[in-house]
Amino acid sequence: MQAARHVVCALSGGVDSAVAALLLKRRGYQVTGVFMKNWDSLDEHGVCAADKDCEDAYRVCQILDIPFHQVSYVKEYWNDVFSDFLNEYEKGRTPNPDIVCNKYIKFSCFFHYAVDNLGADAIATGHYARTSQEDEEVFQQKHIKRPEGLFRNRFEVRNPVKLLQAADSFKDQTFFLSQVSQDALRRTIFPLGGLTKDFVKKIAAENRLHHVLQKKESMGMCFIGKRNFEHFLLQYLQARPGQFISIEDDKVVGTHKGWFLYTLGQRANIGGLREPWYVVEKDSAKGDVFVAPRIDHPALYRDLLRTSRVHWITEEPPAALVRDKMMECHFRVRHQMALVCRVLQGGRVPGQREDPAAGAVCLHASEGPAQSYGRHH
Repeated sequence: MQAARHVVCALSGGVDSAVAALLLKRRGYQVTGVFMKNWDSLDEHGVCAADKDCEDAYRVCQILDIPFHQVSYVKEYWNDVFSDFLNEYEKGRTPNPDIVCNKYIKFSCFFHYAVDNLGADAIATGHYARTSQEDEEVFQQKHIKRPEGLFRNRFEVRNPVKLLQAADSFKDQTFFLSQVSQDALRRTIFPLGGLTKDFVKKIAAENRLHHVLQKKESMGMCFIGKRNFEHFLLQYLQARPGQFISIEDDKVVGTHKGWFLYTLGQRANIGGLREPWYVVEKDSAKGDVFVAPRIDHPALYRDLLRTSRVHWITEEPPAALVRDKMMECHFRVRHQMALVCRVLQGGRVPGQREDPAAGAVCLHASEGPAQSYGRHH
């Protein structure tokens, strides 16, 4: 008789990961719960929220009668996620730490811990997402350590696993999983991919998971909590006072504490002005932030967006892009932003060969202008 498949499930102390672990156990798998501590400072009330989340995750394991483990990736999170977050802001870009955390912490550090230390056949999380594999296909995958470097063995035969949107389009979290490696994705199960949030809550209520059901859903960045974002950022980056300048007549309409604090397209809270103004452009040399009145101002829109190196989830660029140097695609720059149709064109980064797999790409508006919401990864 074949032993039960061992699935290690990441537990955050919330309702989604708790129900994910429950569903895995219902499928007959041997389930182990792991809580990751990634940030250890106190919140605005002097309380370490991670400790409470860890207690809640442990209680989930008790209710489900599964083993519990706790691991600390505080050092890794600081080096690979938070430092990158500060560096990007200082350069005037707008990073998304949740994407970087999934890439380097949950689907790298945790993935290797589960496979190498706990002997997992697969990992699982409470993300609302799906892949192109059924569970049994996941278990058939073998973990092979890949050579370091940009290019894999071109003669290696692999059927790439695709990342698919969740059934609940409102809760879909594939945007945050967009940098996950193919190796980790091949060994991952998303039990909530076919469910709605309301149904997940119903399952929790029916299975004695009330302590996580009653918790407020975590939103935003874990290391900021409910603190003022600008105040938090200025604890780590030096203030660089500058001026808000109208894009229409070059008049000064206000002052700010640092041009790097603002994202293209966001509302600029300028004291003394009744109407809302929005960030159009930033001058890093002078420290000026150019703003425009009204969310529909023409200066806020672009019909071209250029990226740096592309991360292909399937490791290879689409055949159409390689063949034609361009292809139509659906595009979003923010979580829950409606997908829009755009034309993707292969480009070149100085010093690199012209190859969509290695270089940059451009996105062209195919149906009207694309609004500039900041330079996201």
